[in-house]
Amino acid sequence: MSSTKPYIVAEMSGNHNGSLDRALALVDAAAEAGADAIKIQTYTADTMTVDVKHPRFQISAGHDLWGGDYLYQLFERAHTPWDWHGPIFERAREQGITPFSSPFDRTAIELLEKLDAPMYKIASSEITDLPLIRLAASTGKPIIISTGMATLREITAAVEAAEGAGATDITVLSCTASYPAPPEETNLRRIPVLAEALNLPIGLSDHTMGIGVPIAAVAYGAVLIEKHFTLDRADGGVDSAFSLDQDELRLLVTESERAWQALGTTAIGPTRAEKESLRFRRSLYVVTDVRAGDVVTEQNVRSIRPTGGLEPDQIGTVLGRTFTVDAAKGTPLTWDLI
Repeated sequence: MSSTKPYIVAEMSGNHNGSLDRALALVDAAAEAGADAIKIQTYTADTMTVDVKHPRFQISAGHDLWGGDYLYQLFERAHTPWDWHGPIFERAREQGITPFSSPFDRTAIELLEKLDAPMYKIASSEITDLPLIRLAASTGKPIIISTGMATLREITAAVEAAEGAGATDITVLSCTASYPAPPEETNLRRIPVLAEALNLPIGLSDHTMGIGVPIAAVAYGAVLIEKHFTLDRADGGVDSAFSLDQDELRLLVTESERAWQALGTTAIGPTRAEKESLRFRRSLYVVTDVRAGDVVTEQNVRSIRPTGGLEPDQIGTVLGRTFTVDAAKGTPLTWDLI
């Protein structure tokens, strides 16, 4: 069990819908919901791809959200303009929430370093871009690596690249790079496997609907949860369909901490919180007034709450015996009474 509650990251992505005011409102809403961090993405269409309308640059027509889109046009629509980064970072810090980003090339890291970004997230599709990982790691900042689509060999290579460039604080995120992601392909059981294989803290970058999957991930040891976040899914946007709204994010913050608290220890037996309840286990009691010489019957002795009398399993031993003293209703049955 991690010594701290899960770290909750609200991913803005393109849910600002091209409005700086909306981007700043997203920061405010994430902070109000209790998220620990707000994450953006630092790229332009030109730093991500080239403007070529060829099928290899086109998302398959059957894709649930972006079918038929060309990469350049999608990134042009979804990117966060670089001159917004400063205001977003400033607003986040004013609100007491940590701002950081996923860089996608050298120029992005240079911009983020000027803003004193506290950490860097490597997106799933960039996990094989080892030069980018080394460059981010060389800043000395904590590195978060998302692993959607990646094999263990690719994940290990990315971690080694970061470590080789000087990273000493690395978190790896289990991830299914599908938008939205099917819960049945989330494979949360790989979280402890990754933790053992890499000897690193493991989190979850989640693209499923709702909060059920990330809550379950906490039980498997996830130390960080990243979820896409929007003000209102009805407003639309490139990622809105699988994003949480503010109420859901607030619930994730609350319930992920509750799930973490519930992990507890492997001890079996009564807890401190159960001390009072222990008093109300059943035991044998005199349930009607009796006098010395009366026979113990099922009518005058029964198993009831609370404790104090003989164990309920002693009923077969005491039935038919006689009382040696008078006893009032509500007296615990003990051996010295019969």
